[in-house]
Amino acid sequence: MALAKIADLYPNYKEDIFSGQDIKNFSVYDHTNDKIGSVYDIIVDETGKFRYLVIDTGFWVFGKKVLLPVGKASIDYAQERIYAKDLTKEQVESLPEYDDNMTVDYDYEERVRTVYRGVDYDQTEPSVAQNATASYSADAYSHDREPSLYHHAEVETDGRQSLKLYEERLIANKERFLAGTVKVGKRVETETASVSVPVEKERVVIERTTPTSGTVVPPGEATFGDTEVARIEVYEETADVEKQAFVREEVNVRKEVEQDTVTARETIRREELDVESDGDTVINRDSSRDPSV
Repeated sequence: MALAKIADLYPNYKEDIFSGQDIKNFSVYDHTNDKIGSVYDIIVDETGKFRYLVIDTGFWVFGKKVLLPVGKASIDYAQERIYAKDLTKEQVESLPEYDDNMTVDYDYEERVRTVYRGVDYDQTEPSVAQNATASYSADAYSHDREPSLYHHAEVETDGRQSLKLYEERLIANKERFLAGTVKVGKRVETETASVSVPVEKERVVIERTTPTSGTVVPPGEATFGDTEVARIEVYEETADVEKQAFVREEVNVRKEVEQDTVTARETIRREELDVESDGDTVINRDSSRDPSV
C-alpha cells in the first residue's frame, strides 16, 4: 500500500485536522534537546492515519531528508516542537534519503523500519530482529503490528495533557460538468411555388365591307396592281420569371446563466467534553468557555 503526502489526501488539512495550525516547519529536537532539523512534510496512509514525519535535518546531516515514524515522535503544540525519540545521527546517516518525487512503497518502508527496529531489539542479537520480521510481506504487513513505530499519542509536558474535541462540518464545493451541447445550423427545404403574370398578345382584325352606293372614283385615282400593301406590326408579351434571394429572418444564438440554490442535509457529529471527578477534586473551569463544559 503506497503512502501519500497529507496535502494530497487532505487539501485543507490545516483547517480540517490542525484547526488552522500546521506542524510543518515545527522544529525537531532529539532526546538531548538539541535541534536536529524541522518538519518538512507529513506522510499518511490511504485511511488518513499519520505514518511518518518527513524531517529535513538541515546542517545536522548535510540537509538530508528522512522519514521519522510517528511512534518515534512526540508533539508539543505550545512550543511548536517535535521531539524525536531515540533518534541519533548514526541512524539518520543509515536511513534512505527521502525525495519529493519518490513513491513511499513497502520496500522503501522496510529500509526505513530496519534502521528504527534496531532501537527496539537487542543489538547484541541481530537475529532476534530478523526473526521478528521474517513473517512480514507486502501483502500481509500492517502498520498496527509495530505500535512502537506507528502508535502516536499526544504530547505530555509539564504535567499537562492535550485532548482535542473534534466536530464534523459540511463543506460545500461545486463541480462543473458538460450538461449537453446545442447545435444551431441551417438546412435547405424545397417547395413548388407558382406566380401569375398577365401577358398581352396583339392580333390583326381584317374587316371587309361592301359600299352600298356606287361612288365613282375620280380619273387617275384608281390604280390596279399589287404595289399597294398595308403593313401592321403585331406584338405579344411572354412571362419572364426569375428567382431572387432575400433575408427572411435573422437568428441570434447566445447563452444565459440561471442561478439556483441546492440545499443538502447531512447528519454531522461533534464531540463534547464530559468531566467526571471523584472525591473532593477541585476543577478550575475556564470562564471564557461554555460554562456547561
